[in-house]
Amino acid sequence: MGEFLWHKSYEKGVPTSIEFEEIPIGEYLDRTVKEFGSHTALVFMNCQLTYTQLKEEVDRFATALAGLGVVKGTRVAVQAPNIPQCAIAYLAIQRLGAQAVMTNPLYMPREIIHQWNDASVEVAITMDFLWDQKVRAIRDKVGVREYIIASIPEYLKFPLNYLAPLKLKRENPPLVAKVAMEAGVHLFRKLLKSSAATPPKVHVGMDDIAVIQYTGGTTGLSKGAMLSQRNLSCNVQQVRAWFLGLEPGGEVLLAVLPFFHIFGLTVCLTWPVTVGAAMVLQPNPRDIPGLIKNITKFKVTLFPALPALFNAINNFPNVETLDLSSVKRCFSGSAPLPEDVQNRFEKLTNSIIVEGFGLTETSPVVTCNPVNGKRKIGHIGVPVANTEVCIVDSDSGLPELKIGEVGELIVKGPQVMVGYLNREQETANMIRNGWLYTGDLAVMDQEGYFRIVGRKKDMIIASGYNIFPDEIDRVLMAHDKIFESCTIGIPDDKRGETVKSFIVMQPGEVMDEEELRAWCASELAAYKVPQYWEFRKELPKTAMMKMLRKDLRDEEIAKQKAAKQKASDA
Repeated sequence: MGEFLWHKSYEKGVPTSIEFEEIPIGEYLDRTVKEFGSHTALVFMNCQLTYTQLKEEVDRFATALAGLGVVKGTRVAVQAPNIPQCAIAYLAIQRLGAQAVMTNPLYMPREIIHQWNDASVEVAITMDFLWDQKVRAIRDKVGVREYIIASIPEYLKFPLNYLAPLKLKRENPPLVAKVAMEAGVHLFRKLLKSSAATPPKVHVGMDDIAVIQYTGGTTGLSKGAMLSQRNLSCNVQQVRAWFLGLEPGGEVLLAVLPFFHIFGLTVCLTWPVTVGAAMVLQPNPRDIPGLIKNITKFKVTLFPALPALFNAINNFPNVETLDLSSVKRCFSGSAPLPEDVQNRFEKLTNSIIVEGFGLTETSPVVTCNPVNGKRKIGHIGVPVANTEVCIVDSDSGLPELKIGEVGELIVKGPQVMVGYLNREQETANMIRNGWLYTGDLAVMDQEGYFRIVGRKKDMIIASGYNIFPDEIDRVLMAHDKIFESCTIGIPDDKRGETVKSFIVMQPGEVMDEEELRAWCASELAAYKVPQYWEFRKELPKTAMMKMLRKDLRDEEIAKQKAAKQKASDA
């Protein structure tokens, strides 16, 4: 690759170009076992597995899968939170050259049916409570022939293996259930224990598909991004090259980002395996007390997270009295990171947060701020090694724009997906001449740093002006009294669209519309100031804690339709 403007902003020692190793995902574990076999690999409550033990579990489960007819290319769904079985299953699938279909446990039956049928899933690994509540009832609507049922407590040791089921039964809905044996149904732990650690030798090529990773589906039916071994392996090597100064075999990473999301899969599972880090598994990312307990108890050093999680820790009662000083490196993505959230968290922990950017279709990492170089608040940093990024006209997608001009961000690199499963036309629309069109609107500065200003589909056009919701939300969340905000465009007869913001206040704080309007007017041009406000106790989010603007927009449109219907009836 040639030299680009942003290469001058790289931290000293970070390569601008990498000679990538051709190593498939399943082989990383073998390499780590040779060097760090006795080191802790997984921590889940009172269960700990060394890398040697993890490899044995992976090999046994791979043998079991092969016994159920899983071969190279077989699609295997994994529907589980961050528990040992999820990591074991994913690595075993990679060992066999099969294709993992990571499935969100929060999906409703309609979504599961769509995903598993679209991917032609043959074997599914799911949870006992999901089987009981959702999956068994749709068995005749999907093509899955074998089901493997895991249970949260089955890797726990005494006394939690006895106490946890009692607690999980009291949850609403319950998080544990009895599974009646029937044809094609197997229990995870029993199946694994009855299998030898002798999986068949399978040649896995770098261009073989490793994962069918479905997009969120917030704008319609989710699409399966086909990620190859090369995509995933190159991206994890890019991440390793970026984060200098880590101690191989000595880091402790809090795996709170779900493995069923590509951010969690790459940064919280594959990357730590490559550096021999201990992964502290947290099944529920919304359990802030549990998250903080894991950080303090296990002395977490690496914390990939989202702005909402950093913000929740910042606002945890008496957090100043807790020792979070073990945390030294944090990677933030998936949503804009407000400056005050970053500053407060870094002060609490003495850590460094670097904001980056990626998407499902790029495995996911595209850009990141330098860890020990210049970090620019509100920017997603610079492209990682072997990655090209440029800004093009958002309407035509053709001419490259000048520095400082807003347009669509497009990406080229080894981490860019092969394409969408079963969707040739959508693939052709997304990838043109080797460039992936992200749909994100961005701008590049004189030093090659990029800043996201919003999504094309989220941009509000009011009276001919382009308004970016992320900019308004940054301003709102900079106010001391505001905990969270989410801004949308709503239909307006005069302006075409107008701006509405949904606000969650800090505990005990109160603001009125006049105070909110005055704050925004001091920071934003008049046409950007929200015309409507709504105060809520919480805002709708995905499992990855991303705001669901679409849900709020749909609510508003439904309200407007109902009001018009009522007026016409009168």
